[in-house]
Amino acid sequence: MKVSEQEAVESTARRLGSFLKRRREQIAQRWADAPLFRTVFTVSREEAVEACKTVVDALSDVASSGRLEDITSSGFDSVRDQLGRMSGTRTRAGASPAQIADEVAALRAPVVELLRAEFSDPSAPEAAEGLLALAALMGTLRLVVMQAALSSGEELIARQRQQLLEVATPVISLWEGVVAVPLIGTLDSARSQVVMESLLQCIVDQRARYAILDITGVPTVDSLVAQHLMKTVAAARLMGAECIVSGIRPAIAQTIVQLGIDLSSVLTRASLADALAYALSRLGIEVSPRASMR
Repeated sequence: MKVSEQEAVESTARRLGSFLKRRREQIAQRWADAPLFRTVFTVSREEAVEACKTVVDALSDVASSGRLEDITSSGFDSVRDQLGRMSGTRTRAGASPAQIADEVAALRAPVVELLRAEFSDPSAPEAAEGLLALAALMGTLRLVVMQAALSSGEELIARQRQQLLEVATPVISLWEGVVAVPLIGTLDSARSQVVMESLLQCIVDQRARYAILDITGVPTVDSLVAQHLMKTVAAARLMGAECIVSGIRPAIAQTIVQLGIDLSSVLTRASLADALAYALSRLGIEVSPRASMR
């Protein structure tokens, strides 16, 4: 592109930026009734209008910089979080990415109407150039919104995954000074970290002296799972609690032997009940059957 052509494009972009700043109020009022804003800002229309003004200001800054197609433009920094929250709200409400993209595209029409009114002759070259610049700018906004939507969706999935891990690894207080973690399913690195953090925090909160890791619900034990268990046991000991591993089934015991995994330093019991009985006995608590009533 020749220098003169580049200058012409930048000049058109700057004029577009001035137009957006000048018509900020009118654009915001029209956008406030658009689905993208109306379905997110439901408390009051004034709240939606203010959000629209923020987006218009960002578009004006981007246009004034001449970087109409740059999604990394600093002009978008001020609204990136807002757009992410908006798209996240729409996603949680059931809107698909394609629907959100269409809602962003629908914002262009009200601005086109106002921009055409700026020219006495809508067919003049200046008008056509301005409309093309606006189309490029709104296309960039659409990309920014979709990028923010994807980022918001990934963060939501990550939070939900963390919550599921925490729900799947509850720490139960069995007795005063005795806590237990019943493990069910595959024990991978991420889940092992959650188990360790939850268990150690519970040991501190409950001032527990004994912690039971029950692996009755763990389908298989390999060297990686054993390593995770060893780390958890060692961490619990550092916190002043004795760790007991229970629920080792015959098949798992054979696997551990065949793999040559050394669990000699780990206290084990056949079942959760046996582990609890051991912990209670170490605490000096004797549990006896209730006497039968005749």
